[in-house]
Amino acid sequence: MELFKTERLVVKSLKAEDRVYFAELFTDPKVLELIPQKAFSEGQITDRFNKVQNFELDDLKYKKCACGIYETGNTELIGLALFLINDNNDKELGYRFRVNYWGKGYGTEITKGMLEYYFQQLKVSKVTADVNIANSGSVKILDKFMNPVSEFFNERDNCTDRRYEIEKNRWLQQWE
Repeated sequence: MELFKTERLVVKSLKAEDRVYFAELFTDPKVLELIPQKAFSEGQITDRFNKVQNFELDDLKYKKCACGIYETGNTELIGLALFLINDNNDKELGYRFRVNYWGKGYGTEITKGMLEYYFQQLKVSKVTADVNIANSGSVKILDKFMNPVSEFFNERDNCTDRRYEIEKNRWLQQWE
């Protein structure tokens, strides 16, 4: 199921053939260092992949969901668009890309596309994003679209995270 398109990207549900690239996003040390997160075991990858592969459109409003990111015209999974819910029960966006697709502006493009989707299709009033402050690329991206509202130590990932947010009315003033 396709959720949305941007200029160069398509966001849609994952397919069985995406598993190998999905696994790379949870085991590649370069990807995980910036989150930071420990590499998943084979069993964890299988469990997570099976959970995110089958979701309903309505799930995006109430559950954490992961969708595939693909270049337009290419069937190879290049990243994940993460529709999350934070510890304050706010909608949260996240993303990660395979290393070969870094530095192409895809992070900026997917962030803008996800915000548009949250506000226009899901009709939410506010979206947040948490980022490890050492992840300078994602910090720069979130600074373009959202306001930093707090910093806190993330015990699970053993890093300092910055929380960003943007309300729908501010988004509409900026981008429409």
